Amino acid sequence: MITRYTSPKVTEPAPELWSNCMVCDGIAYFAGLTSRGSDGVTIDGADEYEQTKIIFEKHKALIEAAGGKMSDFIKLTIFVTRIENRKQVWDARAEFFEGDFPACSLVEVSNLAGPDIYVEIEGVAHLGKGPR
Repeated sequence: MITRYTSPKVTEPAPELWSNCMVCDGIAYFAGLTSRGSDGVTIDGADEYEQTKIIFEKHKALIEAAGGKMSDFIKLTIFVTRIENRKQVWDARAEFFEGDFPACSLVEVSNLAGPDIYVEIEGVAHLGKGPR
């Protein structure tokens, strides 16, 4: 069975667009999340570091809603519009993971959902399989 998980800390998209977190057979799939708030606005002036922290807070809320933890993530794909600022992304990521980090791809793209969005992150987690 496929189950959709939500969190009051993460704004869900309008119906019939996408789901932020779907779980099947203990594997959680996370849509590309950005730093936009529930009002649809990205925090004014937020750089890659701040946006990445906001995004991982959303991932944390969703994975916990699904019964998992951040160490259950096995794969991340990070999209950035300014690859030269990747260290900010890595610095923020280090605040959410330790030990063996998830497998990860970092991809520069020409733009994301808006000109104020510099980072988008999607992921896959195997619930209950990360170190306790």
